[in-house]
Amino acid sequence: MSTPIEGPPFEQPASFEFTPENLERANAHIAKYPAGRQASAVLPLLWIAQEQHGWLPRAAMDHVAEILEMAPIRVYEVATFYTMFNLRPVGRYLLQACTTTPCWLRGSDDVVGACERKLGIGIGGSTPDGLFTLVEVECLGACVNAPILQVNDDFYEDLDGPATEALLDALRAGRAPPPGSVIGRHGSEPVTGRTTLTEAVATASTRHSRESGNPEVVMPLPGTPGPPLSRG
Repeated sequence: MSTPIEGPPFEQPASFEFTPENLERANAHIAKYPAGRQASAVLPLLWIAQEQHGWLPRAAMDHVAEILEMAPIRVYEVATFYTMFNLRPVGRYLLQACTTTPCWLRGSDDVVGACERKLGIGIGGSTPDGLFTLVEVECLGACVNAPILQVNDDFYEDLDGPATEALLDALRAGRAPPPGSVIGRHGSEPVTGRTTLTEAVATASTRHSRESGNPEVVMPLPGTPGPPLSRG
């Protein structure tokens, strides 16, 4: 569940058609299903339509219904159920603030507050320049690096108020930072750093001891690739 996006009245486009490239993508999804079961491709086709248009207008839903030979109402039911579909225009940067328990305990209120203060909008609102839209969402599945702000398709993790404001400044300037932890945390390891397996060892290999000529197997450090398996 997410907060509905608010805003002034907007105009629905009169028509919609996939670009040749996106029609090829759509047909590739349809081909995954047996004849007569093409309706199973409704989710990816709606997503492609939203990617192309920036949001999902009714004309795009009607176009998908026509391609999949579905009643339009069946497509509307899908589009209105899943909150990943935006049924009205959104900003260039869609800010999705998670406020579920883990993020809240780790300071999501500060993240939301920074967005509201910096952008001058509330939850569900968009900035007048069309650059930002702010919504509140349920768990984004990255609880260990909470609090999280999803910007379009990217996660920004381990945020606080000042870090959120710095992120918004960078986005407004067109310099989107690399996604991930803003404090440099590696993966989902503890904030204080690794607490086990702290000593580096050689990568997995069969090493011949210069002294004895006998092979020595060395175990890899977790997260490092091992040697290719022998097929001999």
